Amino acid sequence: MAIQLLLGVAIMLSLGASAASAQPNPRCQTYCGDVEIPYPFGIGTACALGEGFEINCIKTASGTEKPFIVDVEVLNISLSRGQTRVLNAISTYCYDPNNSAGTRIEDLRSVAVSWPYQFSSLDNKFIVLGCNTLAYMFNRDNSSTGYTTACASACGSREALINSSCSGVGCCQNDISKGLSRYDVVFYDVYNHDLNRWRFNPCSYAVLVETESFNFSSEYIVTNRFYETYEGRQPLVLDWEIGNETCEMARNMASYACHDRNSECVDSTNGSGYLCNCSTGYEGNPYILDGCTDVDECKKNPNPCSGAICHNTEGKYRCSCPPGKKWVKDSCNPDINLIMGTCIGSIVLVIFIFSARVIFERQKLTNVKKQYFQQHGGLLLFEKMKSDLGLAFMVFSEAELQQATKKFDKSEILGHGGHGTVYKGIIKDIPVAIKKCALIDDRHKREFGKEMLILSQINHKNIVKLLGCCLEVEVPMLVYEFIPNGTLFDLIHGKKRTTHIPFSSLLRIVNEAADGLAFLHSYANPPIRHGDVKTSNILLDENYMAKVSDFGASILAPTDEAQFVTMVQGTCGYLDPEYMQTCRLTDKSDVYSFGVVLLEILTGQMPFKLEDHEFKRSLSSSFLLAMKENKLDAMLDSQLRGQESKELLKGLAQLAKQCLDMCGDNRPSMKEISEELSRLRKLSKHPSIQCDIESSGRFFVGQSSNSFEIEQSTEYPGKVEEMPMNESSSYYVR
Repeated sequence: MAIQLLLGVAIMLSLGASAASAQPNPRCQTYCGDVEIPYPFGIGTACALGEGFEINCIKTASGTEKPFIVDVEVLNISLSRGQTRVLNAISTYCYDPNNSAGTRIEDLRSVAVSWPYQFSSLDNKFIVLGCNTLAYMFNRDNSSTGYTTACASACGSREALINSSCSGVGCCQNDISKGLSRYDVVFYDVYNHDLNRWRFNPCSYAVLVETESFNFSSEYIVTNRFYETYEGRQPLVLDWEIGNETCEMARNMASYACHDRNSECVDSTNGSGYLCNCSTGYEGNPYILDGCTDVDECKKNPNPCSGAICHNTEGKYRCSCPPGKKWVKDSCNPDINLIMGTCIGSIVLVIFIFSARVIFERQKLTNVKKQYFQQHGGLLLFEKMKSDLGLAFMVFSEAELQQATKKFDKSEILGHGGHGTVYKGIIKDIPVAIKKCALIDDRHKREFGKEMLILSQINHKNIVKLLGCCLEVEVPMLVYEFIPNGTLFDLIHGKKRTTHIPFSSLLRIVNEAADGLAFLHSYANPPIRHGDVKTSNILLDENYMAKVSDFGASILAPTDEAQFVTMVQGTCGYLDPEYMQTCRLTDKSDVYSFGVVLLEILTGQMPFKLEDHEFKRSLSSSFLLAMKENKLDAMLDSQLRGQESKELLKGLAQLAKQCLDMCGDNRPSMKEISEELSRLRKLSKHPSIQCDIESSGRFFVGQSSNSFEIEQSTEYPGKVEEMPMNESSSYYVR
């Protein structure tokens, strides 16, 4: 159900001049109930600057008067900040716990504002409350802009809910973009459809709300208090402006709205118009004649004259001293020599304190760097490097990495990801990728050195090589080999999609990626779980060989309670539904995500689509339905239908289906997937070979020729002739 906050206002130049220059009638009502309605706003057409500023004063059922913009209640209006606070309707998504079929009750809100209003990007947050809840905020009328923002929250237990914390456990929040004037809310059913959630609360909520007034309470998850506080509404801040001209343009127009002689114009920070403020030393209403009145600074506490005699003047004040003293440097001083001596002594003292402070801060910085180095396991790394001369791993200083990246200049950024930002750098004339990691918790800080030691020894042709790290900073930085030819995502969905890509090449790339993941799962000690497998994390080197990237420094297989997370991470469209339900990341979570990668090369489609029908948003859901209805051909990429062996395509589809099994225990291992892909590649080279792809619920695993030995030899050619080599874009982490 769509709720329009404001009706569209058509601004006509002929009406704009007369409306802006008008002044309110002295008989106009200035209060509605206990809310002040200052001009340019007004109750009724004759009392407001224009149609967009009209306020309706309505008597409620309780007999009190309340102000409304159309049918939205106004809480207050601020002239100095150019803002109006209103009550915004909450979108709800509920299930009937008494219905075994899980009947869904939706109340989704479409909220739009028109001139002179926009949603304040500084004072509002998009929040989502609920358990295993994913909601999107987007502009339905402008599909080209896609989703404005999204938020997901999960609940492991009631004890995990923390008051005033809205970071993904029961509550999440996100900023909104500047200049936003409309949004629609939609809940994603794959994560919200959980009939066990009603043991917390059968309802989830999503709303754009004022940041200052919202404070998360655990009661919001187990009761309906959040919804009932304002009867299904929450405070929202709207920025408003005068006209659509800048101050420079408006000053020369008859419609200029800053009428008081002691007022000044300021350009709007969230629109194309302007606002009026009283000049310094004045307060009041700058939109009406004589609306700005002088501020008596001498009545303030403390006195601005610091104990001297204060004299108020128009817009200003002045200070004077009793007879025998002079007002010098903001104080009354009896003797000039004493003043000079005091000043000189103060300067010497300041210089001494400053010098001592500089020395202290330098020593403190050195100690902090040493502390970080030890905290992140630097001593453990050095001891290992001394004992193992064959360990090709470097520990860099912060200064070296700053020099390599031009002090982490924005022009050197290769990409952003959930685990940090990656910069391109040059170290000893060799291009590298330098990753500034996101914040990590205390447990990871303690184990960082040990984990770096393990990752540094991983040497597999299909895994991006970790060359070294920097430990003398609060959040460690990692140095990887630089991979120049983009990602598998670019080949399937990007500009290179216009060039025909042989299916055999795509099949080879995913086979190589599976080899790398299988190595992490089965041969690394301890095993490593990637946690974010997707086509944009499969990089391509100079010969278009696959390189698995972005598995970070904090993803070693945990044990006991450490394997449970409180905030779901990953990429929409690739996330394992079992992971969403259990908050437990396993190697089979990577298998599910890899199944989505297989779907991308089979269908050429994005893993997550923005179509209206909920069933079609997830590529995996659409594929599984097509397999169930025996409509695989309709899902296949048009370049594959009729051009590739049906046995090959059915075999790959069957493999993807098993990877996407809702139960992780039923999915194959990455090693089995790698072996099956090798077998399918042989089938693609020799289509005369007959095999029964669909003969059993589990695919046949043949003898594999793959080996995960360190420094293993391969049959990959030096170059892949069918891949376009004329485009070179630099990527590292998404």
